[in-house]
Amino acid sequence: MVRPATLGRTFLSRLCASTATMLILTACGDGGGGSGSGGTTPPPVATTPTPSPPPAPAPSPTPTAANIALQMSPGWNLGNSLEAIGGGTKPVATSQETAWGNPVVTQALMTAVAAQGFKSVRIPVAWNQYANGSDTIGSAWMNRVAEVVDYARKAGLYVVINVHWDGGWLQPTFADQAMANARLTTFWKQIATKFKDYDEHLLFAGTNEILVTNVYSAPTAENCTVQKGFNQKFVDAVRATGGKNATRVLIVQGYNTNIDHTIGCNAAMPIDTATNEMMMEVHYYDPYNFALNENSKVWQWGAGATDPTVTETWANESYVDAQFQKVKTTFVDKGVPVILGEYGAIAKTDLDPSGSYRTAWNRYITRSAYMHGMVPFYWDNGATGNHGFGLFNRTTATVTYPTLVTAIVGAAK
Repeated sequence: MVRPATLGRTFLSRLCASTATMLILTACGDGGGGSGSGGTTPPPVATTPTPSPPPAPAPSPTPTAANIALQMSPGWNLGNSLEAIGGGTKPVATSQETAWGNPVVTQALMTAVAAQGFKSVRIPVAWNQYANGSDTIGSAWMNRVAEVVDYARKAGLYVVINVHWDGGWLQPTFADQAMANARLTTFWKQIATKFKDYDEHLLFAGTNEILVTNVYSAPTAENCTVQKGFNQKFVDAVRATGGKNATRVLIVQGYNTNIDHTIGCNAAMPIDTATNEMMMEVHYYDPYNFALNENSKVWQWGAGATDPTVTETWANESYVDAQFQKVKTTFVDKGVPVILGEYGAIAKTDLDPSGSYRTAWNRYITRSAYMHGMVPFYWDNGATGNHGFGLFNRTTATVTYPTLVTAIVGAAK
């Protein structure tokens, strides 16, 4: 990901391609045809996906990945905060969490997220800017990340922390492989050691949307090999630290977290010394012109669309279900839980003031993901105005879009 020009923008790793890719607002596609106005009449509710829902959540004495996954829906992302990249000479001594325009993360925010019915929080984290030339992460930053994790745990949330875009040094090429493997291993040994006494409510995710910068086509064999190697290095590094990390749930990523590329590239999971303690992660932002493209006039979606000139002809309900069924068949049905680590559609208040189509899209994605055995994590970047993803005012720890929150939470039951 790249540093956004404004908080309402998504990042470089929002990938653009022709099939189910995570597209980016700066590099992909122009606007859709026509222009829309209004949107005050809510679209009809789309049909319910067909798979049977997961079993009702129930505490389990065995904290396997599958049992924990049943407790985690729905999830929410603390986006554009702890992964924010600021200025200054590396290593940066002070937190850069406000560098992309969000306020300092508070206990009140995490409490508010839990109070709305979210069960989990994914906390994207940047580490490299806080590390010295030997890749030793500063203790002040380690302690700040732990403080935010503790906020979430105090609120009763499951927590996922990762190595996010982090400046883009995780390039899946042979030329960068040795350096990236070494740094990833060094970082995760330190992170895992810091959190080794935390219980199973804390999960680690090795990377994020790994791709060659600005290359959005299908990965090559080289790309797959190196990216899968990142997953293995992550698992090995964490398990080597012992303690509760010996059996902690670890989340690995498919190539660029794109569903089709993941299945083509990453169907084989890393080797693990623990049994049944891994999950796979994918993301979903289709169709790009509706979900991510700020310059597009496409603002209607799905079965409720009334104007074909402002509606994409693909990525409707049946497409969503087909993509998520692929994930279910490849991973969930084989005993590997999957998190939908990011999904969301930007607000287009200039075209759809009521947000009815945005609500319909998010409701359907959440429901279909849940019905296909995935744990959905809504992407919230903190921006609550036009073109933002935010659900909460992070300064006041209050809900900005209660109808949308209710739709998301209600769809994951």
